[in-house]
Amino acid sequence: MFHVLPEAPQGAVPGRRLPLAAHNKVVLALDLGTTTGWAIAPPDGDLVSGTVSFRPSRYDGGGMRYLRFRAWLDTIVGDVGAIGEVHYEEVRRHLSTDAAHVHGGLLAMLTAWCEERSIAYQGVPVGTIKRFITGRGNADKAAMIEAVRARGYSPADHNETDAMAILLWALETRGGVR
Repeated sequence: MFHVLPEAPQGAVPGRRLPLAAHNKVVLALDLGTTTGWAIAPPDGDLVSGTVSFRPSRYDGGGMRYLRFRAWLDTIVGDVGAIGEVHYEEVRRHLSTDAAHVHGGLLAMLTAWCEERSIAYQGVPVGTIKRFITGRGNADKAAMIEAVRARGYSPADHNETDAMAILLWALETRGGVR
């Protein structure tokens, strides 16, 4: 069973705020990487975000970061309840081979985890996220942080910023879970 979400509906209005209380399940947004940014929209409407590190210790085997990532996802479900959909940054180009491998491994773990739980998931292209939050598809990290802060949020770094931008995109252009 493949649970990729359909494209955003025609006529979606960028920047439109939707009441989160209308959602009955959690929307999760992720910026996958060694330091993963995350943002959650629970049914009560209070957005929550942060970062989590999956940097392996020198004693870890190659798969430990991915097992920790899966365990962390299970913890999220235990903490916030049923997840209705997951949106993640869809990266097509990486600056290093190592970054590409880490992203690919985390993405494989995430999509398998979603499939096992029948959770809908969707990758959002980097340019789409940047254009949505800043108005420019080639915005730099500083512009992204500034745009998210202008909406009243206080991300700690660019990882959390990207996750917040993905979450806001999902809620405002897609309407989140209905």
